[in-house]
Amino acid sequence: MLSFCGPAVLSLGQDWPLFSTPRKRVPLSRNGGYIFHEEGVSNYSTMLLMEDMGVLILGARETIFALDFAKITHKKDMVKWEVTPDMRKTCSHKGRDFQTECWNYIRILHRWTDGRMYVCGTNAFSPACTNMSYTGGKLNLENEIHDGKGRCPYDPFQRYASELIDDELYSATSINFLGTDMAMTQHSVKIRTDPYSWLIDPTFIGIKHVTKGMENPEGDDDEIYLFFSETAVEYDSYVKLDVSRVARVCKGDVGGLRTLQKRWSSFLKAQLDCPVLHSKVPLIIKDVFLFCPGNWTTCVFYGVFTPQTDMLQYSAVCTYRIHDIEKLFSEGKFKTLFINDDFSKYVMYNGEVPDPRPGACINNDARQKGFFKSSDLPDKTLMFIKNNNLMDQAVKLASEQPLLLKKGAAFTSIVVANTTALDGTSHHVIFIGTASGSVLKAVNYDGEMVIIEEVQLFNHNDPVKILRHSTTMGLLYAGSEEAAAQMPFCACSKYSSCTDCVLARDPYCGWDLVSKSCIAINSINSDESSEVVQSLKDATRCPAVESTKIIKIFCPGQMVSLPCQLGSNLARVQWRVNDQPIENDKKYNFQHDSLLILNVSDTDSDAVPPPPHQRDPSPEIEHFQSNILFQPSKILDPAKPSIEPCTHKDHLSGK
Repeated sequence: MLSFCGPAVLSLGQDWPLFSTPRKRVPLSRNGGYIFHEEGVSNYSTMLLMEDMGVLILGARETIFALDFAKITHKKDMVKWEVTPDMRKTCSHKGRDFQTECWNYIRILHRWTDGRMYVCGTNAFSPACTNMSYTGGKLNLENEIHDGKGRCPYDPFQRYASELIDDELYSATSINFLGTDMAMTQHSVKIRTDPYSWLIDPTFIGIKHVTKGMENPEGDDDEIYLFFSETAVEYDSYVKLDVSRVARVCKGDVGGLRTLQKRWSSFLKAQLDCPVLHSKVPLIIKDVFLFCPGNWTTCVFYGVFTPQTDMLQYSAVCTYRIHDIEKLFSEGKFKTLFINDDFSKYVMYNGEVPDPRPGACINNDARQKGFFKSSDLPDKTLMFIKNNNLMDQAVKLASEQPLLLKKGAAFTSIVVANTTALDGTSHHVIFIGTASGSVLKAVNYDGEMVIIEEVQLFNHNDPVKILRHSTTMGLLYAGSEEAAAQMPFCACSKYSSCTDCVLARDPYCGWDLVSKSCIAINSINSDESSEVVQSLKDATRCPAVESTKIIKIFCPGQMVSLPCQLGSNLARVQWRVNDQPIENDKKYNFQHDSLLILNVSDTDSDAVPPPPHQRDPSPEIEHFQSNILFQPSKILDPAKPSIEPCTHKDHLSGK
């Protein structure tokens, strides 16, 4: 008899942190998800959630869909916004690709306070915008089209950022056809960044609005944060080096009176530090999510970062507290350009800083000094910020190191949800889109990052372009070049045993001892909680289960394959014969999901599982027991089978 017991042991052979391996990899179909695709339509990369109307508005190439919020495969309506053949020809004559670039890619979907929507598209390198309504289950594009220059990108494949805040549009995109003039603009008062000097070949990522309201004792303004990457000016480098940045402007900023007319008077920027291993080349931000579990002081920015060189294959998630960013902007040192006859270099500014402080929002202190709006600020303050808007130090991480570090497919997007476990503890669940078309679901438990699962949404060569989520519905939405996908935050029913359910460490799931099934925690009543097992550390409360036994009949000298299907990527099989661990040698060959015995003998029929005290104490344990017996075709006593030589070849199959 040959037996084995397989405890999960994390391999120490990798160079990256142990928590970077997803416990399970599952297809979307097994995770209760749906895929939406319309024949002839591509680039599903813009989304607007309208929960009160029960629809997901999905923007694609020359098409806008209204999909059922609960099940996106139910298409409620669609509308076309196509460019004319002449526009496509003009676009092509200007040097753009007729087949890929000269279409109308929907890039902006926002909702006005009156319920209508604001829509912009690239329009064959002639960006245009209009309004759209959804009433009676129908989408209706208004006929009035206006210029989208500075609101929507010209190039459909160029990154941009856009946000509608209190019916005021903030955008960060190209201003001209060539894409050489990039700016962050507030369109109602028509103020923007200074051209060519404040942003150096930027790639825009996202715009986030932080509302302070009446809870702010300083009395300063709401703030708008811009996340982007750009060419570094502060480093001595012979090659182009990009860095990640965060910039901040004040919501009430209207520019200066004489200096910085129609320009931001509060624009400050700083580097985002996301250190990885011993790499000296900074990682580049690809997406950002603003998570505020309480008031604005609790806000945290989650960013996903990828390497800018092929030498490093790690992606990371780094977090930044708004308190740390604000402190850097309000108290930190500035950089300034030092120039002499031989060279120029950015250095820390050690001179006197004007009062009011450059880049600060109008607050109670400024009002007491007679400055009630940005146009009241003195020229000395405005001239300083015009020439010195880069901070000397980088924004520090909220933790000592990246929250998550993973080798493999690059991260592309991120959203974060909050949930309460059975014991009342609160947990932030992170969903990360990847370049291989999958979504990682991860949770941080007191500094230990656990990737619960990796769900494959799209084809491996179809990256996730956008992620959105509904916390009220518990649904995640993703878009790619070829399709859109929907999946629930949790699909607990896919765990078939108590051990598998609890070891998943999913704060959304628990094992119901009565129904003997894995269920969603939010579906139970408080008086039923005592019958549900959820432990985010181990599975000790799970009922004991018997080992699975497999009996096969073979002749000595044959080759035998014993299967072992593991339920987790974090488990490792340990094979034992005669209660002794065996090694990979000429007789025993370890396969990915089996043990291959090349020359089986009757000594292999006398082994037992190791006693419990010898088993690996790791919380991730997979129990198996396989028995291989040599016996005649008729089993005389199943409890004590006799061992006799095989005599009939028709009984010798090892399959």
